[in-house]
Amino acid sequence: MSITREQTAAKKEEHTKRILRMKETMFRTGLSRGGIYARMGRDEFPASIGLGGRAVGWLESDIDAWISERIAESREGSKS
Repeated sequence: MSITREQTAAKKEEHTKRILRMKETMFRTGLSRGGIYARMGRDEFPASIGLGGRAVGWLESDIDAWISERIAESREGSKS
């Protein structure tokens, strides 16, 4: 079974709209809760999205981009 362009586009759109809660964000980034909020306070981490009450989350696409940036910075630094 082959995947159509429409299915691929739908998956990409779904990925950009998926919201990660704190536990998954911590798991994906390797950061603690405090580490996430400290970096947010220094504008070094994507902003959270209010979900109502005290619940927050992060766009999966923002977290993936942040991880990719960390990888790129790490590899650039090791070339020096």
